[in-house]
Amino acid sequence: MTDVHNRAIRSYNMSQIKNKNTKPELIVRKFLHSNGFRYRLHNKKLLGKPDIVLKKYNTVIFINGCFWHGHEGCKYFVIPKTRTQWWLDKINRNKEKDTKNIKVLLQKKWKVFVVWECELKTNTREQTLKYLICQIGKNKN
Repeated sequence: MTDVHNRAIRSYNMSQIKNKNTKPELIVRKFLHSNGFRYRLHNKKLLGKPDIVLKKYNTVIFINGCFWHGHEGCKYFVIPKTRTQWWLDKINRNKEKDTKNIKVLLQKKWKVFVVWECELKTNTREQTLKYLICQIGKNKN
């Protein structure tokens, strides 16, 4: 199956996809800040550059897009019908990197939370965010 867009349009579309300051990230950041949590963003010194770093709580948060990080069993993780193997390889590399990064952070005594894009949809957002701050609060040093 061929792509429905020509190379120039596909390239433009892909260039518009953000990897920082995404809507799911902004939702979590706004909620944390409004609940008194202070944090740093995308710390390059930590493996995987976590989206949110709560140093006071020795906690990092990754906010993952369901497609880009291969959220198993999620309706938002749909493998494209064009260049299927290429996409599978790319997503599997992302998943392997995620697993490795989390393992190293845990070994360095960081608490790691992964929030999936689908968990921030309107019908589950409040429950997800309340659970997150409850867990962060439990982990205070």
